[in-house]
Parts: sequence; C-alpha cells; structure tokens
Amino acid sequence: MTEMISATILLLLIMDPLGNLPIFMSVLKHLEPKRRRVVLIREMLIALAIMLLFLFAGEKILAFLNLRTETVSISGGIILFLIAIKMIFPSSESSSTGLSVGEEPFLVPLAIPLVAGPSLLATLMLLSHQYPQQMTHLVGALLIAWGATVIILLLSGLFLRLLGDKGVNALERLMGLILIMLATQMFLDGIRAYLKI
Repeated sequence: MTEMISATILLLLIMDPLGNLPIFMSVLKHLEPKRRRVVLIREMLIALAIMLLFLFAGEKILAFLNLRTETVSISGGIILFLIAIKMIFPSSESSSTGLSVGEEPFLVPLAIPLVAGPSLLATLMLLSHQYPQQMTHLVGALLIAWGATVIILLLSGLFLRLLGDKGVNALERLMGLILIMLATQMFLDGIRAYLKI
C-alpha cells in the first residue's frame, strides 16, 4: 500500500498538472469552453493509453533494448533531476508550444510530452520492472495520478484565479524541490543496485 501511495505521488509530480496549467490554457485559449473540455479529455485519454502501454510493455521494451533496470533507474533519475531544475528555475522560452495560431492540438504537445513525457514513461517502465507482482497497485496509482491531473486541468480557470500567477509559480517550485529529492533517490538506488553486481 505504501508503494502505491509513493508511486501515485511520484507520478503526479512528474505529470506536474499545476506547472502545465498555463501551457494548457495558452494552447486551448482560442477554443470555445465546451470544445476546450472535449479536446482536453481526448488528449488526456490518449496520454493514459500511452502510459498504460508503457506500464504493461515496459518489461518487454527493456528486454528488447537489452537494458538493465539500473540503467533505467540512473537515466530516469537524471531526467527527473533536469525536469525538477526546470520547474525550480523556469526559462521564458519553455512556454513556447510550437502550434500555429488557431490550430487544435492533437497528441502533441498536450498528450505527449506534457503529460506522458519521456521521464514519466521511463518511470513507468522502471516501476513495472521493480514491482512485477503489484501491477494492480501500479495501475491504481497511475489512474489516481491521471485522474487528479484531469481534475486540476479541467478546473484550470479556478486554480489560476485562486492561486494567481505567483501562487502557481511557488507551488510548482515546491513540487520541483520534492521531485529533485525523488530523482536523487532514484539515481542513488540505481548506483547501489549497479555496484552490488
């Protein structure tokens, strides 16, 4: 049960719904509210399908690429660390979405890489490898984190009004700090497992 709670928190931190709020709003702002909701739910369902694929096929992907768990753990820790650094020290160009004005997003950039990014997919592969007997717990953790992300993004207007720009930035930096600690732990676990061999 504790693994499920920690996995849920980890996945939620990597999905970073609060940090993605302004990007989602800027990508979808030209759409009507009803259409915006439909597009957001569609993108989140695509992201969920991709995440479940990596969770269940993660073991086979690792075997196919001939990668050891330690490699994924160390590289996952490095990627998470870099993401956390960007969360704490955001750059002005990170808000660029690469979409032309008036274009409706499909798959990119909302589903991939904002929600189902490389670090999340690597983490899911790692979790499925570490806890193969607890797949139901992992699916539960993923669904809870995904559900919380959907709710936060659907209530984006309310969150931004309540917290304001400064509040969202402060919260994202706090989440970044927690993610740095988790990334360091993942990196050290990988090193420790590698040195045992």
